[in-house]
Amino acid sequence: MDVIRPVVAGLDGSRESLAAADWAAREALRRGLPLRLVHAWEGLPDEGTEATLPELKAPQYWARRMLRGAGDRLNERYPQLSIAAEQIRKPPGPALLAEVENAELLVIGSQGLSGVGGFLSGSVAMATVAHAGRPVVLVRAGNSAENEHLPDRDGKPSARTPCRDVAVAVDVGGSCDALLECAFRAAELRGAPLRAVHAWHVPLRHGIPYAEERARVRQDAEREFTALLEPWRQKFSGVFVRETMPEGRAAHVIVKAAGGAGLLVVGRRRRRAAVGSHTGPVAHALIHHVSCPVAVVPHD
Repeated sequence: MDVIRPVVAGLDGSRESLAAADWAAREALRRGLPLRLVHAWEGLPDEGTEATLPELKAPQYWARRMLRGAGDRLNERYPQLSIAAEQIRKPPGPALLAEVENAELLVIGSQGLSGVGGFLSGSVAMATVAHAGRPVVLVRAGNSAENEHLPDRDGKPSARTPCRDVAVAVDVGGSCDALLECAFRAAELRGAPLRAVHAWHVPLRHGIPYAEERARVRQDAEREFTALLEPWRQKFSGVFVRETMPEGRAAHVIVKAAGGAGLLVVGRRRRRAAVGSHTGPVAHALIHHVSCPVAVVPHD
C-alpha cells in the first residue's frame, strides 16, 4: 500500500513563509495530496501545558494565532483541500529536516538577496535545502497564483490563463533521474511546456578556443543533452519540451535562460561530508537570483 505523503509548508509569520504556504496549498491541490502546516519553536511548552513565564506567554500566543490564521485563510481560499496544522517543540532547522523525510515536498520562504524575512527565510532555509533528503521549494514574498500564469490579452496578471513554463537546469555530467522526474511531473501537472536548460562552455586551457573546437564541444553537449532527455520525453509524452543551450558558466547564464518561468527545478548532489556547503555553486546562485519559486531536488 502506497504511503500518502503530504505537501508540508514551514511557517514563521513572515511574508515569505505565508507566500510559501499559499504556493504549497495550490501544489497540494494539483497533486491530490493533503497540506500540512508546521511552525517550529523550541520555546513552546510541552503538549497540554501553558507557558507560565511572561516572556514565553506572548510568543506562544502569537505562534498559535499565526498558525491558526494561516490555516483559516487557506481553508477559505481552498475549501476542497485537506489542511492540518501543528506546532512543533523543536528548533526550526531540525524540525524541518524531520518533516521533509515524510513529505512529498517541503515548501519554505526565500528572501533572495533582499529583505529581512523570518528565521525560515535565511540561514535555516539554506541549511534545510543543503541537508534535506527530498525536494524543497523556496518561494519569495508576494508570489501568488497569478505569477504562475501568463498575462491575459491586456497584459494584466491572471490566474485563468495557461501556466508559465517549468524550467529545469540540467547537468549532463551524471545521473539526474530524480531531477528530471520532478521537472517533467511539475510540467505535466500544470499542462505547461518544460524548458530544459543546459549551459555549456569551452574550457580555456590554451587561450581562446578555435571555432572548430567550440563547434565540437557544442555538438557533443547537444548530443548528450538530447539523449538524457529522450527517455523522459517518452515517459511524459504529453509534455512539450523546449531545449535551450546557452553558452557560458551555468551559474550566470541559467538565471537569464530561466527568465519568465513559473517554476525552476534545479539539482543538488547529495554529499556525505558533515560540514561545508551542500547546495553547490549553481543551485546557490539560482536560489538567490531567480525570482520565481525554485525547487531544489537532491540526487546522487
